Amino acid sequence: MSYQQYGIDPGLVERIKRKMKNPLTKERIKAMLHGVSKADLQNPAKVRSLLNRAAKVLGESLTERQSAQIVQFVIAQKIDPNNTFHLLKLWGMFR
Repeated sequence: MSYQQYGIDPGLVERIKRKMKNPLTKERIKAMLHGVSKADLQNPAKVRSLLNRAAKVLGESLTERQSAQIVQFVIAQKIDPNNTFHLLKLWGMFR
C-alpha cells in the first residue's frame, strides 16, 4: 500500500528524501532510530514521538493532520526493523 493512500503529500516525501541525502542528517536520523523495536513502531505515542524528533532534525514543520497520517501509515505497515524484507519493502516504496 502506498503512502499516498494515507494522504501523505508526495512533495513532503521528496523534500525529506532530498534532506536525507545529507550524510550528517542521515546519521542523526539513524542514531535516533537505533534500538527501535517492532513494538515501538506499533505504539502510536512512540511513533509520534519519533516523528516529532525526526521532523526537528530535518527542519520540517508538520501539521497535526500530517502527523496523524504518517503515524497511521507507520502503524499500518507493521514494520519490523530487524526484518530485512520489511526494510527492503519500505525502501522500494520510497525510491
